Amino acid sequence: MTEDIERLAAALEDGLIKRRRDLHRFPEAAWTEFRTASMVAAALSAAGYEVRLGADAVRRESMLDVPSQEALAAHMERAVAQGGDPDLIARMSGGLTGVVGELRCGEGPVVALRFDMDANDLDEARDDGHRPWREGFASANAGVMHACGHDGHVAVGLGVAELLAGLKGRLHGTVRLIFQPGEEGVRGAGPMVDAGALAGVDYLLGGHIGFRVPETGRLVCGTGGFLATTKFDVAFTGVAAHAGAAPEQGRNALLAAANAALNLHAIPRHGQGASRVTVGVLNAGQGRNVVPPNALIKAETRGETSAINDCMFERAREVVAGAARMYDVDAVLTEVGRSVSGESDPELAARVRRAAEAMDFFDPADIIDRMELRGSEDFALMLAEVQGRGGLGTYFMLGSDLAAGHHNARFDFDERCLAPGAALFAACVLDLMERPVESGS
Repeated sequence: MTEDIERLAAALEDGLIKRRRDLHRFPEAAWTEFRTASMVAAALSAAGYEVRLGADAVRRESMLDVPSQEALAAHMERAVAQGGDPDLIARMSGGLTGVVGELRCGEGPVVALRFDMDANDLDEARDDGHRPWREGFASANAGVMHACGHDGHVAVGLGVAELLAGLKGRLHGTVRLIFQPGEEGVRGAGPMVDAGALAGVDYLLGGHIGFRVPETGRLVCGTGGFLATTKFDVAFTGVAAHAGAAPEQGRNALLAAANAALNLHAIPRHGQGASRVTVGVLNAGQGRNVVPPNALIKAETRGETSAINDCMFERAREVVAGAARMYDVDAVLTEVGRSVSGESDPELAARVRRAAEAMDFFDPADIIDRMELRGSEDFALMLAEVQGRGGLGTYFMLGSDLAAGHHNARFDFDERCLAPGAALFAACVLDLMERPVESGS
């Protein structure tokens, strides 16, 4: 049956590439994926899936780092102008851009597949050396680019939806397709989990194009080493004063932020495992001859385990508070993203290997059982939710030749991976529904 799925997926290849290029041309960052989500919802509905979106898919109270209402309204208008469905987009007001599609096929396990939709805050390369520009599908939206392959993830997800709808008579259970906003900055998984996207799920599958395996045809069946992380902003507020005539009347927010930045990086690394602290942005001040009354830092902590990350973040809070006291300024720390550590289940990774080995696209010699992610992904939150209730999950990495690394202005991937990626997801679903993983196996 896997051979049939591979053949059916190959017949979809031109459509998958066309959809991926359309999504690449109209990228949308976290909580603004209105056009993308509306197209996903429409395609799922047309394929016979029950669709949940808006407040039925995303818990508003759990959302972090959401753009202003004015910005969201502008993005909604742009999405409609670029071909999004206005009625569906209206249901996502406020940035509620997650979509869940469900295909009920009688008694059996609930198998969930997760696909992220958002793009990066990045200007795409605009010269003939960059294929998307040369072939006319580079980003039309300034400052936003699909530089991480999520356009391909959505295309694969909708390909899976079509394949499984056609195989409905062979399925025994429920297929749940989760199209998630806001993976960049680890913001989107939590609000979808809190809205019930994973209720009752027995098996969870996710994946990524090209990451850690930048060669077409290779496959990693299970990923471990997800780093827990907390993203945070700190706004320092001091008092402006004349820098020459009355500096003693000022309270220097810039110096407080600079002190915090240096001492955040001075936090000792953790002895029980890998840990990270990074200040990525520091903005401050208003004029050369004015004691700076304002400053902003954007930073993150990471840890090999959630406990290590929690320790690093608490130390970061102490550093920020100490810097504010030293310079007699106010500091407001705001969490803007978070995820946990995680590990794929080997039993489910073995099922991915079995499905891949039955496909012509993959050479068994190029299939790897496990690899460390060495980064953060909010799929880990979903993984923890399913595993915490006794289910199994795995995150595989689909190899692809790359024009440049992820989050690079010249990023592009080999579109030959799209159809096999869709076939692999679909084959895993069919296998799990026909032969569920036995407890303890």
